Amino acid sequence: MMTSTNYIPESAMAIVAHPDDIEFSCSGTLAKWKNNGSKISYVLCTSGDVGIATPGMTREKATEIREEEAREAARIVGADEIIFLREPDGLLQPTLDLRKKLVREIRRFKPEVVVTGDPTVVFADETYINHPDHRAAATAALDAVFPASGQPNLFQELEDEGLKSHKVRKVYITGRHQSEVVIDISDTMEIKLQALRAHKSQFPNWDPGDMVKKWASERAQGHGMQYAEIFRVITIESDENWEKLRQVQNGSGD
Repeated sequence: MMTSTNYIPESAMAIVAHPDDIEFSCSGTLAKWKNNGSKISYVLCTSGDVGIATPGMTREKATEIREEEAREAARIVGADEIIFLREPDGLLQPTLDLRKKLVREIRRFKPEVVVTGDPTVVFADETYINHPDHRAAATAALDAVFPASGQPNLFQELEDEGLKSHKVRKVYITGRHQSEVVIDISDTMEIKLQALRAHKSQFPNWDPGDMVKKWASERAQGHGMQYAEIFRVITIESDENWEKLRQVQNGSGD
């Protein structure tokens, strides 16, 4: 059973595998949060450097193209930053090194919410096998969130960079199979589409708008909304603990 929510986090970090993953999955929600005062961070594990099949295309040129498209998409949504980890596209693995890189970004940005994919989904539907990079990025993100980013004795060397432990309040898991929380993106649907269209290299001969609007409409059915995105939400820190923890993590507590 799904429920709707008007919860707005102070800050949110989306961790995904490729340019355009955020735009397909959760940019309507991120734009909604941004419009209501949230700080937004994008972390892309790869730069999608094997994602342009044009003859003669090099990985170096593809990286340049796709990173520029991702920057434009982030600008449209209003993200405060976009981070490229430049792991190998198509070969992403949830290694300890990647986990540490993500812990570094989480401790630096201090998000209240982390948004990522579902590492358990292999067969998304009868026509699509979930990309292994999607699963790897989601696994690494979840392992970075808990317990690593909040445990000061894990990756303790990051304190030498001034990065102390940080506990995330909630994790939002994206995907069409999620069934817990529905978020109304009717007011930000056009932003979502504009951001998705910024990835011009991925849509050389067609427009994804009708398809994405159809998906968002289906997810909104029965909720009195025109368009929606859906999530599973994991609450790591209870509401009663969060305010005190936030003060401590921001350096204003005892």
